[in-house]
Amino acid sequence: MSRLMSVNVGLPQEIEWQGKHVRTAIWKYPVAQRIRARRMNLDGDGQADLQGHGGEQRAVMVYQNEALRYWARILGWSGFEYGQFGENFTVDGLADDEVCIGDRYRIGDAVFEVTQPRVTCYRLGIRLNNPEMPALLVSHRRPGFYFRVLQEGEVGAGDEIQKIADGPGRISVAEADSLLYSSNHDQSRIAIAARIPALSQGWKDSFDKLLRAKEEGVLTGNAGLRSISSLPAWNGFRKLRVAELHQETSDVTSILLESPDGSLLRAASPGQYLVLRLHDDKNVRPLIRSYSISGASGAGKYRISVKRGAGLGSRRMVDGTQIGDLVETSAPRGDFVLRTDKRPVVLISAGIGVTPVLSMLHALSSNSTESLRQVWWIHGARKGSEHVFAGETTKLLESISGSHSIVAYSRPDQTDRLGKDFDIKGHLDLTTLRRAGIPLDAEVYLCGPTGFLRDINRDLSTLGIPPDAVHQELFGPAISLEASGEKANAKTPHPPALSAGDGPLVSFTRSGLSVPWDARFGSLLELAEACDIPVRWSCRTGVCHMCECGLLDGRLRYSPEPLDLPATGNALICCSTPESVVDLDL
Repeated sequence: MSRLMSVNVGLPQEIEWQGKHVRTAIWKYPVAQRIRARRMNLDGDGQADLQGHGGEQRAVMVYQNEALRYWARILGWSGFEYGQFGENFTVDGLADDEVCIGDRYRIGDAVFEVTQPRVTCYRLGIRLNNPEMPALLVSHRRPGFYFRVLQEGEVGAGDEIQKIADGPGRISVAEADSLLYSSNHDQSRIAIAARIPALSQGWKDSFDKLLRAKEEGVLTGNAGLRSISSLPAWNGFRKLRVAELHQETSDVTSILLESPDGSLLRAASPGQYLVLRLHDDKNVRPLIRSYSISGASGAGKYRISVKRGAGLGSRRMVDGTQIGDLVETSAPRGDFVLRTDKRPVVLISAGIGVTPVLSMLHALSSNSTESLRQVWWIHGARKGSEHVFAGETTKLLESISGSHSIVAYSRPDQTDRLGKDFDIKGHLDLTTLRRAGIPLDAEVYLCGPTGFLRDINRDLSTLGIPPDAVHQELFGPAISLEASGEKANAKTPHPPALSAGDGPLVSFTRSGLSVPWDARFGSLLELAEACDIPVRWSCRTGVCHMCECGLLDGRLRYSPEPLDLPATGNALICCSTPESVVDLDL
């Protein structure tokens, strides 16, 4: 009979790590008294990162006494302690290769169900003073697992663990973990795992992505973990020809790009962007800039629209581009894309932030299935002469039955007609959104300056729009997301402090920063952090793929080698260093 050896709890605390303050609850300590297991947690316990831990599906973390002894032998520890792996229950028995998803157990007077393997993040590496632990737990098939609480009750050290039901499908915790994180994605077993009712929704979604990728012929990378929705049509850069130029406003020019051989370019996903490599002087490093596709994504050509500003890239594109020029261009990239759904769509933008959502509007107008969705178009501009694509959006909206439109001018000219050219004088705000009558079940897409996005996000939250229904695109780099899922404070990207390195040049293309590699950094992720480049990450050892991004050009060296390599044309920056000049889509 298996037995509960120790019950361990701990609350979030602030610790210092690599010069940062990290909030974590990885430190768990045994309690002598019996405590109550509740639906969301154990009494006296808490989690700092609610994106990856805690909640109904991850109420109780379980790890095995035998696994603690195993790691003590493998890593040469002189000893171990209960709670050392952040577990709530230290158990005798319940091995990861024997316990199956959906198994149910009675402990004390509570009943539990196995929902998923543990998701390891960098905090376990901090706790154990070994940054490779997230990868080691997966590769050694000893991740541990989570319980959800089916029946609340009291538990305590010494309680027997009685199995009362087998989970359907007989997919063990170790196998489920391997199916997702390793390179061996057995489709038949994944299909079984994805149908287990007890499996948490996040894992079901990941397994469904792996199944769809196989059906669609995507044979590289880990689609179950990759945050990038689709793989690029080609790797690196290719030359496209400037087919047309259109002056949209006094400071916005549209550039239509086509294949030099006349063949149709592969359709982009509505909302994606192109990365352009601009050469002015062969002796000078080219400028690399990103521009959203503003036209119909399936037209066989790509239209970008560039606002001439103070930057070298925009001035080079607007002032120096001529019909017939060849421009080095990446394939369409980006995960800010229109989801295929039946829910209402709300497109909100300000200024030149209109470009990606305009591409979405084209898709909603042209697709017979998408055109059945309710559409809200909400846009802010300074005045009519700066209202880019006003006529184009009006025609598209007229083709969508029952569409809604609100346009706000903050400083209209005397010739701008209220009720005809625009609907509201002032800025888009909570009052505007209330007036629009946005349904609470809508999918919302935002693009504009940082302050605009911050204010609209706040207003949408006040209206009751769930955060996971709001998708946004910034001018320039993406918002930084660490393992906690919380947005980091936005800072202007800059070269790292102290002396510059002497290694290959690393370009963060979306951030407009190029710096030489410095060997004092352990990975490209560490370099990005030193430059305040917004990045996503969690495990820092090549397991979770949260840091996966586009590798536009260059060669990398991995250490440690990822358990599953990224897709062709992508990179895992948490465990890689440059072997050549590198262009990253960050």
